[in-house]
Amino acid sequence: MAEFFPALNDAHRAFIARQPVFFVATTAPGARINLSPKGMDTFRVLDPATVAYLDVAGSGNETNAHLLADGRITIMFCAFDQPALIFRIYGRGRPVLPQDPEWRALYDEFPPLPGTRQIFVVTINEVQTSCGWGVPQMTLDRPRETLNKYNAKYSDEERLAYWQGSNAKSIDDLPVRTPDALPR
Repeated sequence: MAEFFPALNDAHRAFIARQPVFFVATTAPGARINLSPKGMDTFRVLDPATVAYLDVAGSGNETNAHLLADGRITIMFCAFDQPALIFRIYGRGRPVLPQDPEWRALYDEFPPLPGTRQIFVVTINEVQTSCGWGVPQMTLDRPRETLNKYNAKYSDEERLAYWQGSNAKSIDDLPVRTPDALPR
């Protein structure tokens, strides 16, 4: 049975800390729904009502565009071990970029990763647990290093040019906020 909570408790925090992957879903009026898997030790609980995750540039910037247009975000964790559990965070999110005043304090919470573009901060509206009995039991083999290797190939100037050029709109042509500097 599903159970709802107004904020994160200690059991939720412990569950989140054990998960190697999470999924992020956003949308905006007239846009497709974006659903993306995330990993690489990029999720942090800031307090019982606020979470954040570090965004490392990949193929698009849909979450940024959707949050600017609509603000709603759902984050889901699945237990692939025992006991089975699905855990969802419903909230409102916003991108924080390197040029923003709160960047430094947030960035210090995460490992430095090549290709870091922004941090998404989510104010929690509600969290939900549900059974997860239909999710397969699996084990983690190892993290992938492909995204880090890919981003490390490019200079700071090349990454900024890409983000401000061909990565400055969503696939549905919605505007995004782009970094004007790299994380420091």
